[in-house]
Amino acid sequence: MNPDFLVTHSGGFHADELLSSVILTRLFPQARIVRSRAPEWITPGADRIIYDVGGKYNAAERIFDHHQRGAPLRDDGQPFSSFGLIWKHFGRDYLAAYGLPKADIELVHASFDARFVLPVDLVDNGALSPAVAGPLAGLTLPALLETLKPVFDETDPGAEDRSFHDALAIARRFVEARIGQSAAKLRAEALVHQAIVKTGEGLVLELPMGMPFRPAIVKARADHLLFVVHPREKDWCLTGIRRAEEGFELRADLPAAWAGLTGGDLESACGVEGATFCHNGRFIAAAKTREAALAMAELAVKEATAAAE
Repeated sequence: MNPDFLVTHSGGFHADELLSSVILTRLFPQARIVRSRAPEWITPGADRIIYDVGGKYNAAERIFDHHQRGAPLRDDGQPFSSFGLIWKHFGRDYLAAYGLPKADIELVHASFDARFVLPVDLVDNGALSPAVAGPLAGLTLPALLETLKPVFDETDPGAEDRSFHDALAIARRFVEARIGQSAAKLRAEALVHQAIVKTGEGLVLELPMGMPFRPAIVKARADHLLFVVHPREKDWCLTGIRRAEEGFELRADLPAAWAGLTGGDLESACGVEGATFCHNGRFIAAAKTREAALAMAELAVKEATAAAE
């Protein structure tokens, strides 16, 4: 039975019940959010889902609190917040409602849980301090969402609920954008894999458009690839491939003689008509045409392989 009410606590709000509300309101758009601590609301019933309040976790009764003694833990012993519990029980349905292909749901569910849900759970339970982010601590998502609460001396009795719903709209954008990015990366992975197969033993990977490419290259163990070429709005890009997910070291740099040059100066330096730009960091260059970009890639490969010998 679909719920008529989505019940969470009144008063100051936090990231966990806001983000839980994002998931639940997508699945049950007809349900009304009720923010209350009144016993008549936080008592389980067939017409409601209760979260982040109620002193109990019982999925069968559709109550998902984590503040009580004996609160639920993940398999690795880390604590859930209400967001983690709601994601555990409703996240797959949310992804299906979002439109993800069935084959991608488990992968995205696990990835989103590890990278987005778990940090919120840990911060909400005091198991992780935003201070670990250093100067960025105040810019973490939980901190930013809490800045949307009314100030302490707000006199309007409706301000808290209005602020909650304003914050809910913002939280929704972050969740949907993150899920959308994850889905896009999986689509990109399929396209990159096709291009890798087509490239064979070549050292330059040509893609039909700009897209995330490193994860698919690593997954395919295409260690031989040195550069990627693809079109963008009005020109073509030649890009290096980072050696690791973190850091900026490339498998091969673009030629040092090209660094920081544009237009005619770059054409003269590389001998390719249509070369337009090379970043001073030598990780990306641009050209007017596909042919010019591929010619620059061939020159970059020759210099890189010669330097490696």
